Amino acid sequence: MEERKRIAIYGGTFDPVHTGHLQVARKVLQLFAIDEFLFVPALVAPHKLASQVSSSLHRYAMLALATGADPRLLISTFELDGPERQYTVDTLFQFRERFVESADLFFVMGADSWAEITSWREWQRLVTLANLIVVTRPGYDVSTQHVGAETAARVVDVRGLAAQGSPQVVEPGAPRIFMTDAVMCDVSATEVREAARDNRAENLERLVPIEVADYIRKYNLYRNTHEA
Repeated sequence: MEERKRIAIYGGTFDPVHTGHLQVARKVLQLFAIDEFLFVPALVAPHKLASQVSSSLHRYAMLALATGADPRLLISTFELDGPERQYTVDTLFQFRERFVESADLFFVMGADSWAEITSWREWQRLVTLANLIVVTRPGYDVSTQHVGAETAARVVDVRGLAAQGSPQVVEPGAPRIFMTDAVMCDVSATEVREAARDNRAENLERLVPIEVADYIRKYNLYRNTHEA
């Protein structure tokens, strides 16, 4: 019998992918012994319908450039190929159906998303479809009061554990919610877009891989960005 794989799923617009996203991926790979880390770019994020998002072609291309050197970092076009409004609960359900017999799934989110989880579509169902990994910065206070006692009881606090520690134990059919503070990098896509708009090359190359910085410059991305 083949050993079950561990697959992490990381959604977002990735407009653009930056060093913060990549650090999350690498730390999660280590701490949770992940076999495949899937970036799942959204076609149109439901909570960003009023925002202008770069074309899926550019966002996919930048992800490909940023992840090409690591065979464990992959890109799924599931949401790019799907209907215009793809909700996380639907995406996770489809992945669970596909991998239920062969893999344990981990859905990665930031602490800001966790704080707003109760506003997500069918959130109580969502947290049963995969293990959740809530990524925070050291010293960041993460609450569980907003999700109720039943969901809070499944929280496993692994903050403070070294990335080289033992892989976290999971049981098929009994998803857990892991809190980790293994990521130190604090970068926002807004910061990247502003650096590109203002032609601050040194800042841009600090915030994204050089291949992504070159792509942004080549195609003049974000030059007309006006962040609120």
